[in-house]
Amino acid sequence: MRESRPLGTRNEVVTGPVADWATDFSHLEPEWAADPYPIQDDLRRRCPIAHTGRFGGGWLPTRYEDVSAIAYDTERFSSRSIVMSNFRPPPEVAPVGGVPPISSDPPFHHDARKLLLPAFTKTAVSRLEPATRAFCHSLIDGLQGDGVVDAARDYAQHIPMRVIADMLGFPPEDGPKFREFVENALEGVNRPPDERIARMEKLFDYLLDQIRDHVARPREDLTTYLIEAELHGRKLDPSHVSGTMALLLIAGIDTTWSAIGASLWHLAKTPADLERLVAEPALLPTAMEEFLRAYAPVTMARLVKQDMHWRGADMKAEDWVLLSFPAANRDPEQFDRAGEVVIDREVNRHAAFGLGIHRCVGSHLARMELRVALEVWLERFPRFTLDDPSAVTWAAGQVRGPRTLPLRVG
Repeated sequence: MRESRPLGTRNEVVTGPVADWATDFSHLEPEWAADPYPIQDDLRRRCPIAHTGRFGGGWLPTRYEDVSAIAYDTERFSSRSIVMSNFRPPPEVAPVGGVPPISSDPPFHHDARKLLLPAFTKTAVSRLEPATRAFCHSLIDGLQGDGVVDAARDYAQHIPMRVIADMLGFPPEDGPKFREFVENALEGVNRPPDERIARMEKLFDYLLDQIRDHVARPREDLTTYLIEAELHGRKLDPSHVSGTMALLLIAGIDTTWSAIGASLWHLAKTPADLERLVAEPALLPTAMEEFLRAYAPVTMARLVKQDMHWRGADMKAEDWVLLSFPAANRDPEQFDRAGEVVIDREVNRHAAFGLGIHRCVGSHLARMELRVALEVWLERFPRFTLDDPSAVTWAAGQVRGPRTLPLRVG
């Protein structure tokens, strides 16, 4: 039975305009959501590891080498909470964390991650492609005749919702619930902790209902696989099963939804790139990697294990560290023309899927969904533009992508 009020550390909720991004940053403010790149570029030049007193204290490295070093350093940084908020779960939740394996520390992490790998191999993902392509076409069938369509709300978000629902064996009509769960988990972090916990309980209540249904009626899907899986000779703890399902549901939807939307946004405002991709479809996989680099959706958090002086920063135990893979991906020390989108960029070792032991287990799946979504859109709508650039809105928080994206098609 889950406790309704887990022990841990709560901090005062601080909101409002940022005085100085180097000493008071917040990834939840509107200007960060609208366009974080100039802020990150400025910090990289004058204060590469920014600090904030919000969220009980945290750090924001903006150089690739710093982000990478922390991502690989599991001795000094814990993954037990990967969403920076006003609540820190107690240290005792390590090494498993609430949403394994992404919240897990070594050595538990290795085996928990290994359990998931068979479901996300290239071969397993390739079996999902025909249904994904057919679904993309069906979405566009429903948009035909509309001069202006919202590519984020009416196209991008539905694709990963359907794919993940099918993989987990959830009713596809529950899509609207998934959107609510995503927003509560990733965009609601400045709500009062008690309210946030109550909202997260809705997600876990839903997952427990699904688990009960699968226990009663096992079938060929990822939920049944997790229920029946064994780790170290015994079945997974129920909290491990529900935590992993929560991770797949939240991370599997928002990241891909955001990547598809950001790619379409770029093409809508960059006619030369759109024309080239329509004329050279074989270039799409290369262009896609550049979209992932330039508009990487995901930022991850870590918690400092012990007081230490780290590359000029006096980090305290329990300080947050926000690993901005988007900032790392635009570091001119790592990438030529880092601030430009170069759709035929040949060398592109980007960090959009993370770095270190927590590199995204679903990267093959995300790439397939992004590629198919863009292929189908470009086939059906070879010409489109932003209907009203000022009407585009972006998600606040650690996963950034368009939430409204009105495009004029045809």
